[in-house]
Amino acid sequence: MGFEPSFDLDRAELEKRHRELGRALHPDRYGQSGASERRQALSRAIDVNEAYRTLKDPLRRAEALLLRLAIAEVHEPASPAFLMEILEAREALSGAAKNKDIAAIVALSKEFEGRTSALVQSLSVALGQAVQQRKEQLNVPGPIAALIAKELGELRYSRRLVEEAGALLDELE
Repeated sequence: MGFEPSFDLDRAELEKRHRELGRALHPDRYGQSGASERRQALSRAIDVNEAYRTLKDPLRRAEALLLRLAIAEVHEPASPAFLMEILEAREALSGAAKNKDIAAIVALSKEFEGRTSALVQSLSVALGQAVQQRKEQLNVPGPIAALIAKELGELRYSRRLVEEAGALLDELE
């Protein structure tokens, strides 16, 4: 979509480019073209939509950036304290759902939305360092790669908990 490799993207610019490319590659524009050209346009439109979905989602964007930077994926296990916190939050969420305690579900959701935002900010800094290292044609230091992997794991857990809370709220309302 024409962006430099970076975790930080201007959301408005992303939307604008997606609309522009979507219009330019829309299959209806190729209705009078040959079958091969129509298939190519459809394929490019599908690629643009997939790129857009990847860039719009911080987790997918971080994973794609790691692949693009050729950083070997480091599997840093989540800390036992973090995993215990997630387990306790899930138990609290389950209890709140059984009691139909919407306020408790909302509170848990807001808490983990805040954690998710903090993780995205921290990932932004770490991935910015990784991009700079690659631009200087240096290897990304192990501690930065490990931090990115740890934060990606925590982001997955946090987002999943927020999604579960949202699904429970939908059920209860």
